[in-house]
Amino acid sequence: MNSVKAIFNKVKSDPVLIAAWVLAVISAFFVHPSREYLGYIDFRSLGILWGLMVIVQGLKENGVFEQVAGSLLRKVKSPWQLSLVLVALCFISSMFITNDVALITFVPFAIMILKGCRKEKLMIPVVVLQTIAANLGSMLTPIGNPQNLYLFGLTGMPIGAFLGIMLPYTLAAAVLLFVSTLFLPEKKGTLATNSDIMEPEKEGSKKQIAVYCALFVIALLTVLRVIPWYITALIILFTVMIISPKIIGRADYILLLTFIGFFIFTGNMAKIHSVSDFLKSVVENHEFAVAVIASQFISNVPATLMLSGFTGSYTELLIGVNVGGLGTLIASMASLISYKSYTQEYRENQGKYLLVFTLMNVLYLAILVVLHLIIG
Repeated sequence: MNSVKAIFNKVKSDPVLIAAWVLAVISAFFVHPSREYLGYIDFRSLGILWGLMVIVQGLKENGVFEQVAGSLLRKVKSPWQLSLVLVALCFISSMFITNDVALITFVPFAIMILKGCRKEKLMIPVVVLQTIAANLGSMLTPIGNPQNLYLFGLTGMPIGAFLGIMLPYTLAAAVLLFVSTLFLPEKKGTLATNSDIMEPEKEGSKKQIAVYCALFVIALLTVLRVIPWYITALIILFTVMIISPKIIGRADYILLLTFIGFFIFTGNMAKIHSVSDFLKSVVENHEFAVAVIASQFISNVPATLMLSGFTGSYTELLIGVNVGGLGTLIASMASLISYKSYTQEYRENQGKYLLVFTLMNVLYLAILVVLHLIIG
């Protein structure tokens, strides 16, 4: 009974999920439910996304990311080096474990480290930079975030082409992040900390880590279309059920349900010719601008799902939804992870955090929009 109540509360507290299914239900009055609904759903993207969620949760459960972070942080000598490593961890790791997981893992870790080092003046700028780093680092690869995985599968583009499209923006982001750390307060001096703070809480099972790493390789081959997605999903399901069945329940099923809701809505809208023609006229030749603007209000994953059915220029859409993850707090739902982690510890500083977050995001967004105008 408690588990059912917990699920209900989780569903009730997710406005994007609710919006997706409200729109799906409303659209069903215009295009009545039928077997064609199954054709709307991109089962390949959902299957791969589920598999990656399970694998990353398994690695996280075994403390892999904390061990990597701890080994890096033991080498730092100054507050600036510490800040740079904390930001770089989010930037690089998000390319492989998604922006959400990077922030869930490393933002609480950064808060603990900075508090232990008595460098709390660095807290807000570092956490904000971590958030920007995760949202921008994740745009490089198909597995960095859900919208990339979906568009990579939808377009069928080669991996080299995908990386080539996003590489200039990722490199620009890396330079911007490095320069930003040079302006951090109290970045000079030494660190007053206990080395125990930088030690991981637990050491995971080496056998399980090896298994999850092997599954991760299989998942990557599936993303690259070497292995069929359903075979990989079955391999992951049966393997994880044997070694650690509780991990199966820790995938983000709310996100998967959100995808399905938007698939139904956009599929139905495409069948209503007057609506479809109007949306195409709005989106066509303005994919980048519409994607950036839409992301500010509904976040970039729903924006991707809604706009992808009304354009053939997926390159512009891909860049737009990734750059559009900057800006408002909800432009990328991953940003809420950092906000909640920080405000749980420093509730009295919510306003200050939002101010710094918004100013830095708008600045980064403006620079990347200008970059797109130059090279686009």
